[in-house]
Amino acid sequence: MRMKPLWAALLALGLTGAHAADLLQAWQAARQHDPDMAVAQSALQAGQARRDQASALWRPTVAATAAGGAMGSRTSTAGASFSAPAMGTSSDVAFNTSVDNGPGARWSIGARMPIYSPERTAQGRKLTLSADLADVQWQAAEQALMLQTAERYFAVALAQDALRLLQRQQTAVNKALVEAQDRFELGDAPVTDTHEAAARARAIDAQVLAAEVDLQIAQRALADTTGWSVDALQVAPAPALLASPALPALPQWLDQAAAANPGLRQQTLAVEVARQDVAQYARGAGTTVDLVAQASREHLSGSGRYGHGSNTAQQHMVGVQVTVPLYTGGQRSARQQELLHLQTKAEAELDRARQQVAQQTRAAWLRLQSGAARTEAQNAALRASQARLDATQLGRQVGDRTTLDLLNAQNDAAGAELAMAQLRTSLTLERLRLLALTGQLDERALHAATEDAPAPK
Repeated sequence: MRMKPLWAALLALGLTGAHAADLLQAWQAARQHDPDMAVAQSALQAGQARRDQASALWRPTVAATAAGGAMGSRTSTAGASFSAPAMGTSSDVAFNTSVDNGPGARWSIGARMPIYSPERTAQGRKLTLSADLADVQWQAAEQALMLQTAERYFAVALAQDALRLLQRQQTAVNKALVEAQDRFELGDAPVTDTHEAAARARAIDAQVLAAEVDLQIAQRALADTTGWSVDALQVAPAPALLASPALPALPQWLDQAAAANPGLRQQTLAVEVARQDVAQYARGAGTTVDLVAQASREHLSGSGRYGHGSNTAQQHMVGVQVTVPLYTGGQRSARQQELLHLQTKAEAELDRARQQVAQQTRAAWLRLQSGAARTEAQNAALRASQARLDATQLGRQVGDRTTLDLLNAQNDAAGAELAMAQLRTSLTLERLRLLALTGQLDERALHAATEDAPAPK
């Protein structure tokens, strides 16, 4: 599904303007552009048509037939009794008529309205359940695309952070290389400092190139989802989660997941559909009671062995028709056994899905529960690495630290800052996954994921 030109232009302006695109904008673009949503939309519309089919099952049906062409007919009656005015009564009379090849025509029109049919009842319930299943599949597809868009969005954010930190480190290493060369020329530092700084500079150059490639790959993946241009694609970083509200207790999340998880709801509806399949082949399900009305006429004329003849037959009927299947060769019972096993399979898959969703919900909750402590610990490590870098820089100036000590301290500080960004992104995605597991992922959650994002340093 392609974006409308005006909407695409507005998004392009947002991307090339002074501020970076946020996650909600990315989702809104993905909803318009990603082919998975077009597939889900078609499936949803097909499901809505099944509701119309279910309601039509109990409506009257009318059919008309007509046929014409060259026809032949021969009738023979023997042992009949015949009487006519002034002719008396004759017994053992024979009547013979024939038309060898003459023009004939036949038409009929009939109406039928079902009154009772267990099989049709089960079929209608199955169609309604299938329509409900399409609705849930739409919700599942929407939330899956939300989560996929968030993952690709934050992959770009992380790649941007990694490249920014490496470029900053590259500048610092190049500066250290120049200082080492100057101090060596002045005789204030050994040549090994110059070699170490040069080696580290070449290594960081390679890392920057690799980070640029990683960023291009992440941007391309996000562009494929959103339809945005890769050129100058910038996204906002993930928010710090230090002030995140306390999580509700785990049992509440487990109950919510059991009740609203899209995957579980799909599997529950699949079990109900399987039960209706079985009901269609239950004993007595094939019995039907219908109101019927029919009118027909057939005419044939032409010449035969008895001379010219003409036959006309007309019928009409209004009443109730009862159909009871007596024997189907074992086909219905065999089909019922097959569907019973498929129902058992669907129920087992539902049990397995419940277990998996509970495990995933518990794991996501536990990771988020420890998020504040992990974030505080990582903040402490970041502060410590920065303090170490400041002390090493001062020590390098007074000669107490070597160039290698300074380069290591710079590398550790950059690594701690990148680890903080990775943790922040991981916890943000974990919260979105928990919301998706419990059927609560929506645009408000996507907006909250980036509205408090810190500005890059």
